[in-house]
Amino acid sequence: MDGNRSKNYEKKLNKKAKRSQHIVEKQTGIRCTDSVTQILAICNSGLVNGLSEDLVFESFIKYGPLEKIKMVPGKSCAFVSYKSLESAALAYNNIHGKLNIAQDNKPLHLSFVESFPEDLINKYDMPPGLLLLENFISEEEENRLLQLASFDADIESTTGTLKHRQVKHYGYEFRYDINNVDKEKPLSQEIPPDCSFLWKRLQETSNLFFEPDQLTINKYKPGQGIPPHIDTHSAFEDPIVSLSMGSSIVMEFRQDNGSTIPVLLKQRSMLIMSGESRYNWTHGITPRKMDIIPTETGLTVEQRGIRVSFTFRKVLKGECSCNYVNKCDSFLRANGREIQSHSAVKLEKSYVHDIYENIADHFSDTRHKPWPNVVGFIDSFEAGSVLLDVGCGNGKYLACNQQILKIGCDSSSSLVNVCRQRSLEAYICNCLHLPFKDQSVDGVISIAVIHHLANTERRLQAIKELRRILKLGGRALIYVWAKDQYKDEQKSTYLKQDRRNRKGKHLTPQTNTDSITITENNISLPVHTNRTQFQHQDVLVPWKLKQEKLQEGDKLFLRFYHVFEKGELEEMCKDLDNVEIVKSYYDEGNWCILLKKI
Repeated sequence: MDGNRSKNYEKKLNKKAKRSQHIVEKQTGIRCTDSVTQILAICNSGLVNGLSEDLVFESFIKYGPLEKIKMVPGKSCAFVSYKSLESAALAYNNIHGKLNIAQDNKPLHLSFVESFPEDLINKYDMPPGLLLLENFISEEEENRLLQLASFDADIESTTGTLKHRQVKHYGYEFRYDINNVDKEKPLSQEIPPDCSFLWKRLQETSNLFFEPDQLTINKYKPGQGIPPHIDTHSAFEDPIVSLSMGSSIVMEFRQDNGSTIPVLLKQRSMLIMSGESRYNWTHGITPRKMDIIPTETGLTVEQRGIRVSFTFRKVLKGECSCNYVNKCDSFLRANGREIQSHSAVKLEKSYVHDIYENIADHFSDTRHKPWPNVVGFIDSFEAGSVLLDVGCGNGKYLACNQQILKIGCDSSSSLVNVCRQRSLEAYICNCLHLPFKDQSVDGVISIAVIHHLANTERRLQAIKELRRILKLGGRALIYVWAKDQYKDEQKSTYLKQDRRNRKGKHLTPQTNTDSITITENNISLPVHTNRTQFQHQDVLVPWKLKQEKLQEGDKLFLRFYHVFEKGELEEMCKDLDNVEIVKSYYDEGNWCILLKKI
């Protein structure tokens, strides 16, 4: 019996592995082979599944010296290159189908491959415009500057503790609530004179004439980092320079085509970001306690210590006029650019659909209590009516009003399964193409769904679908997230989830705003700080997936939202034929509209 079970397992494993290999070949163009090579592909797990480079290194280094590791941005695969065939074969035999570190603790599927994926821009040692000056200051100068980085007894208005680090500002305070500096309100504390020798040295060593008027000091403990982002174009001039002290660290620069260049910022080095590297590449520091460093003999590990960075900037007077318009807030603001349809589809797949498949169980656990006004709408239908819940989630509204027939639908198969486990009627479909006949339902609700669509055209199409399936006289209720979470001096429940927002009229300021570049779509989006006022309409909102088995803490997912301005939802509905706006209102941080088909 054991032998039969083993054969059946091998048969299933090989079938799944072949399927994973085809996906790798399709995504990367790299051919899998049955012959032993020095290069292994991880076929069923990568960055999009939460697999980290650290975990890959720890798992594979056991079987021999490593040459390279490649985590492919936006893909569910990765590549590992060994120094010898023997090491690669040993790793394959011990890991393939046996090491359960893929998504949902499933085993990794490995394959030997013919080549290693090279960056599309490997002709550059560093991104264009990036200059790294090592040993820029002496140990004595470092010690003197580090004395400025004491956070114990500073003025409250210019210092603080962000989620991922301690921070202090000189010259101008970076206003995280507006993602910029207030150019009309300089701080009383200018950049300390102890820093002035740096400008002269920059001119001598790199022919760069640079006299900044803003300094941000960040203190990073091992395990802390910053998300990939591009500094706001309109806030500062070109260049931005950063001095690393206390410890070395790896900073990753990423481009839209998927190229990733890790740059080792050694202790006492000065980094100069100008031109393309400043305006068009994201830079970030992965939160971990060690860095994987490529050397002449292969990959090695360097433990992080406490790092202090001095980042110097010159405040820009006016708007940015750079050529990198897709990332430029000044250009986008002036031209009112919106996400194009082909990009919107990819964006929604990666940052809405895929995310909810991953967080479904945890998301369901946090969604129990139906909102009273929605329940009131459902209860208003007569016995025997048919109501459709588009984007039903875990089905919390499908249990209301037992006198009517309620059907739910959602794009997330995982959430639909939750509904079915509760014996609720729910089906998988997309809100833009509902598989229901014209004029087939008496009522429809769309609660917290349309704000996940990435442009106006798609949001309007979703509303038209609701209108299409409604009978004459049928009613629709739509809820979308409001950009304003503090209306008429009342804080929304969302804001009150932060205890600091529960008392008084003042709000907890947004502690940080970084931008994430969506690799495939050439889009840069700000990452919202949870439980604070929204500063942008198109944002990525973090969701922390708490898992006891995770070794490195909670897993973070980013969901796309378009939060609505006052009147925006009404304007979309005003010009729709055969629709009457019965009521429009604000409810606990949401803009809501009640429509009737006429």
